Amino acid sequence: MKRGEREAAVRAAMERAVAPVPPELYADAVLRGDRLLRRRRLARRALWLLACAAVLAFTVWAAHTHP
Repeated sequence: MKRGEREAAVRAAMERAVAPVPPELYADAVLRGDRLLRRRRLARRALWLLACAAVLAFTVWAAHTHP
């Protein structure tokens, strides 16, 4: 497929009308998105906490090690 054909196919796909989404699916999607964001935030906080603990442990180890 040539570049011009690919661009035309993408434009045609983008110009098509989007089917309406039923309201019950929208509510489920919002709940799922909120749950995913909460999990992502929790994972990010846990990784930052782990990184801080590792830096603290290394600092304590380095301070107590005799050269």
